[in-house]
Amino acid sequence: MNVTISKGRLWTGRILSWVTILFMLFDGVFKLIKPAPVIEGTVTLGYAEHHIMVIGILGLIPTILYAIPRTSVLGALLLTAYFGGVVATHIRMDAPLFTHTLFPIYLAVLTWGGIWLRDDKVRKLLPFIQA
Repeated sequence: MNVTISKGRLWTGRILSWVTILFMLFDGVFKLIKPAPVIEGTVTLGYAEHHIMVIGILGLIPTILYAIPRTSVLGALLLTAYFGGVVATHIRMDAPLFTHTLFPIYLAVLTWGGIWLRDDKVRKLLPFIQA
């Protein structure tokens, strides 16, 4: 059974997904390049400088999987796990709630919202109850 998705829903889903993808690519690549502000920010969060590249790779792998339509759900699951670690780090550092601690939650909502809008199988798996 093939369900037709409206162009508006499809493009909204694509845009939400690409916001997450572009942000995570930017973040991961800068962790691999390691400019001074990235090093300083990561060390401030309590990680050693030699962890930066590993963190960048752990962010890039699920992002790439998410960008590939066949593996997007697996990528979303792995990104959600990654975002959970970011939330835990910010809670441990007592970072501001809405700007730092909840930011990965905002990205997770964009991530899953993008797939939900684009993929009928995900909508069936995570249905919203209609009155």
